[in-house]
Amino acid sequence: MSQSRATGRVNQKRRTREAILRAAAELVRSGRTISMPEVARAAAVSEATAYRHFPDLAGLLRETITGTLFTPAEALEAVAGSRDPVERIAVATEYLLRHALAHQSAIRAVIAATITGSAPGARPDLRLALIDQALAPLAEDLGHSGSGELDRLKRELAFAVGSEGLFFLIDHCGLTPDEAIATVVHATTTLTRVAQAHATSLPRQERRDMYLCPPTLPKKSS
Repeated sequence: MSQSRATGRVNQKRRTREAILRAAAELVRSGRTISMPEVARAAAVSEATAYRHFPDLAGLLRETITGTLFTPAEALEAVAGSRDPVERIAVATEYLLRHALAHQSAIRAVIAATITGSAPGARPDLRLALIDQALAPLAEDLGHSGSGELDRLKRELAFAVGSEGLFFLIDHCGLTPDEAIATVVHATTTLTRVAQAHATSLPRQERRDMYLCPPTLPKKSS
């Protein structure tokens, strides 16, 4: 095979792959339930061709979602000049969850594949980087002595802002998307407000002991 023909085949494969990704992105934006046959039809390729480039739907959607991700700075642009961690976390939470809603068909499919183990692999996730940047002023105020309590707050916030919780509130609690987002924002701002109050009012050693020692759970009665 000549070099020009080989180069042509490589370019054709690249164009086909890009067409599949564009088709998947369009379907994600439409909000419809996504399947590999639908993606193949939208990309004007056979289903077999789509599977040759992406062995499973979750892998395709992971790459598609990655192309829609924002930076923490973009999410926090509205509060770039604020040093209030509660205000910054509120904006970060709402921005993240509205992004999840806008791409929920893809995110739900990836979550399902991850849970069932049908498509193992890391999901695109910006929450830790976003939380880090939202809490940056608080981290500066606390300094090294507050690193333990800050790390605990970050873990709690990462748990609270997951898209799984958002979908649970909508699917099982009957909340509207706006109500669900407001509920999560209330939770994350409450966590941040309480942590900030404790961290800035207690002596350093007491703050450290309180956050590094896990709470004692009540024993179940036999």
